[in-house]
Amino acid sequence: MNVKVNVKPAVRSSTTTVPVTVAYGDGIGPEIMTACLKILTAAGARIATEEIAIGETVYLKGNTAGIAPEAWDSLRRTKVFYKAPITTPQGGGFKSLNVTVRKTLGLFANVRPCVALDPFVKTKHPGMNVVIVRENEEDLYAGIEHRQTDEVYQCLKLITRPGCEKIVRYAFDYAKANRRKKVTCFTKDNIMKMTDGLFHKVFDEIGAEYPTIEKEHWIVDIGAAKLAANPTQFDVIVMPNLYGDILSDVAAEIAGSVGLAGSANIGEHVAMFEAIHGSAPRRAGQDLANPSGLLMGGVMMLVHIGQADVAEAVHNAWLKTIEDGIHTYDIFAEGVSTQKVGSQAFADAVIGRLGQKPAKLNPAVYDKSGKPLAVPGYTRRTPAQKDLVGVDVFVNFVGEADDLAPKLQAAQNGAFELAMITNRGVKVWPHGLPETFCTDHWRCRFLAKPGKQLNKAMIAGLLARLAADGVDFVKTEHLFTFDGEPGYSLGQGQ
Repeated sequence: MNVKVNVKPAVRSSTTTVPVTVAYGDGIGPEIMTACLKILTAAGARIATEEIAIGETVYLKGNTAGIAPEAWDSLRRTKVFYKAPITTPQGGGFKSLNVTVRKTLGLFANVRPCVALDPFVKTKHPGMNVVIVRENEEDLYAGIEHRQTDEVYQCLKLITRPGCEKIVRYAFDYAKANRRKKVTCFTKDNIMKMTDGLFHKVFDEIGAEYPTIEKEHWIVDIGAAKLAANPTQFDVIVMPNLYGDILSDVAAEIAGSVGLAGSANIGEHVAMFEAIHGSAPRRAGQDLANPSGLLMGGVMMLVHIGQADVAEAVHNAWLKTIEDGIHTYDIFAEGVSTQKVGSQAFADAVIGRLGQKPAKLNPAVYDKSGKPLAVPGYTRRTPAQKDLVGVDVFVNFVGEADDLAPKLQAAQNGAFELAMITNRGVKVWPHGLPETFCTDHWRCRFLAKPGKQLNKAMIAGLLARLAADGVDFVKTEHLFTFDGEPGYSLGQGQ
C-alpha cells in the first residue's frame, strides 16, 4: 500500500515559480521553519517566499487579532500560506489567530493525514493510515460566548447546511481522488439532534452520490474509542470542527507522534499549510524541535501548487531519514534510533537523502498529472415556510421554579402562554423534581395559544410586560417552524 496523503492541487505549476506567504511564528516556529525551507530549497521547490509577522509579537503590540492588516494583502496576493506554529496569549480577549485565518479566508477543510511509521516510530498500530477531514469554520469555533448571569456562561454551537455540504462533499471527493475506500462520519446527534443531526443527514444525502465508496456513521464517543483501539478499520473520517480538532491530534499520537503530522487548510481562494502541533515555547531556541510536522505540511503545499515531483522527493527523503534512525529527541528510542539530532541536523540528514527512497517503509507516490480536486460550492435551496410560534426567554433569577412561574404567567395574554421552564436544559416546571440542581439561569418557553398567529411586535410586548414586572431577562430566542417542522429542541424530560 503506497502512502498517499496528498491534497490535489488547486493550482497547477510545473516550471513556474510560485509566490508563497511564509510566517516563522513563535516558540519553536522560527527554527523549524528555517529547517523546512532549507529542505524545500535543496529539493528544488520553485517558490518565492514573502514573510509576514503574525502571532505573539503582533498580539503584544496591542493587536488582539494577532495579524497586521498588511499581512492580509500578502495572503490575497499569493493565495498560499506556509505557517509555523504561533502562540496565542491566554485570556485578555486575544482571539486564536488560527481560527481567525481559517474563517476569514474561508479555509473550510482541514485535512490531516495520520500514517504509522512502524517499526521506526513506536506505535501499537503499524498499519494505521487514516486521513481526518475536519470542518474548519463553524461549530463552537465560531467563538460566540457570553456571560449571562453570575453562574452561567454560554458558547453558541453553529452548524450550517452550507458548511456541512461543503466539508462532506470534499471528504468524498478526496477519498475518490486518492483511491480511498471508505468515508466515516462522527457526530453526537443522539444528543444534539438538530446541529449534529444536520451534519449526519447531509452525510447520508451526499454519500448516496458516491456508490463505490463505503459509508458509515459512529456516535463520536464510541467512534473515538474504536479509533484508539483499532484505527486500521478507518480510512477517511469526516467530522465537525471540535471533534475533528481533538481526534486528529489523538490519531496523530496513535500513529506515532503529534510532532510528525502536517495539515492542509483548503478554501476556494487561499490554502494554508502547517504542522498540527503548537509552538512549544519551552523548547524554543534549543535546536531540539522536530521539523517533521511542518515539513509534511510543506509537502502537501508542494502538491497543491503543482510541484508533486518535488513533494515526492522530499517525502521519500524524509521517510528514508526516519528509516535510517536519524531522529530528534521526541521520537528517539534506544534500539531503534541510530542517532539523536537537533532540528538543523535533521534537516541536513533529509537533504543528504534527496533522491533516495525508503527500503522498508512504503515510498510516497504522488499523482503528477491528475486534475485538481475541485473546491465544493453551495447552491441555496428554496427557503422553507418560516412561522413564528413562540419565544424562549432566558431569565436571571435566584430562587425556585415554582416562585418564578407566577411572575412569568402574569405577563401572558391572549396570544402567549407559559409552556415550560428549564434549567441547564432540564425541565423543572411544570412538575419538576426536587432533586434537580438549579442555577440562576432559566429558559422560560412561551408558546402561541391554539389558533393564534404571532408576530415580533407581540414578543416585544411580552418582554415589555416582563420588564415592567421586574423580570430580569438576559436574552431571547425566537421559536419557528420550517415547513411545519419545529426548529427548536424540547427540554430534557419534556
